[in-house]
Amino acid sequence: MRFLFALFALGLSVPAAHAQCGGSFPAFVEGLKTEAVAAGHNRATVDAFFRSVKQDPKVLQADRAQGVFQKPFIDFSRRLISKQRLDKGREMARTYDATFKRIERDYGVSRGVLLAFWAFETDFGGFQGDFNTLNALTTLAHDCRRPELFRPQIFAALTLYEHGDFDPARTTGAWAGEIGMVQMLPRDILINGVDGDGDGHVRLKTSAPDALMSGAKMLSHLGWRAGEPWLQEVSVPGDLDWSLTGPDQSLTVADWAKRGVRAREGKLAQGSLPASIILPQGRKGPAFIAYPNFNVYFEWNQSFTYVLTAAYFANRLEGAAVYDPGSPEPGLDGPQMKLLQQKLAARGYDVGKIDGILGSGTRAAVQAEQKRLGLPADAWPTAALLNRL
Repeated sequence: MRFLFALFALGLSVPAAHAQCGGSFPAFVEGLKTEAVAAGHNRATVDAFFRSVKQDPKVLQADRAQGVFQKPFIDFSRRLISKQRLDKGREMARTYDATFKRIERDYGVSRGVLLAFWAFETDFGGFQGDFNTLNALTTLAHDCRRPELFRPQIFAALTLYEHGDFDPARTTGAWAGEIGMVQMLPRDILINGVDGDGDGHVRLKTSAPDALMSGAKMLSHLGWRAGEPWLQEVSVPGDLDWSLTGPDQSLTVADWAKRGVRAREGKLAQGSLPASIILPQGRKGPAFIAYPNFNVYFEWNQSFTYVLTAAYFANRLEGAAVYDPGSPEPGLDGPQMKLLQQKLAARGYDVGKIDGILGSGTRAAVQAEQKRLGLPADAWPTAALLNRL
């Protein structure tokens, strides 16, 4: 689970004194040990837990280099969704049918949603990451970019160690410290871990029922609305007010229908549901209607492109057709996108880091400038917009 979300999603309130970072790595580890003992952990257990910990520079390299998210939705989704993954997903749906039925009954999460995450995160458990988890978490907590996220995870891993469910020398996972088939951080395992196979342990690396049930409980904890849809492909009229589109704006389904929005397959959800129109590559590209459950995806991962692809793949795994790519206008390459972000930031917009990635802040700023300039305000940045700025 690529939980790169804000502290409120973790339910944490970390005192400033506990978010210290940087300095000598050995001294930093000694500080962690002192804090753990002060919190009531046994000194010998704490010493054993931290005995093998090392700083891992490869973790920081991975943290700084997430270029895959620069790809636009069509390219990204085609890269991640293959016939092999579709076939494997449907096979896993059959193999673990009893587990998915329990999940649908207990948590109201549709199987396609979990299958998509399982596929994208670890290829159905085939590759769960080879970074030492304790090293990764401690390295990221020592780094001063997001210590408030990773420092609490170290103490959660210590608690898992005390339960016999974490080996500081041998537990491996993703570079950001997530563990298991659906990639969960240690604190999330403590809160939402489920013993799905009844063996008395929560083993997300080796037990698919444990991983899937835990992932479903996590989604429920984050606000998943049982039995409701999350995303649906739609067709939109050419004269739609594009300034109303985007994940941060919503109307009721009935209101969208009055404006000419139609489902490409089946019917739209009930008319009273709030929903947003998503145009990942502008008004001439694919179009989707996003329901409240779509917002929960952003608690799993904050990348707009990843989230949309995962939600769409869940539909495909449940029988939806391939989306209509349309004919979107060419977007911007990495250097052009950085230049656009610089220009937008100079105009007072909060676009976050100047990284060449079309995130939510950049999209909102693009849409605002398109509206100001009298361009179709579909939040898709083009060379024409860049030239106008």
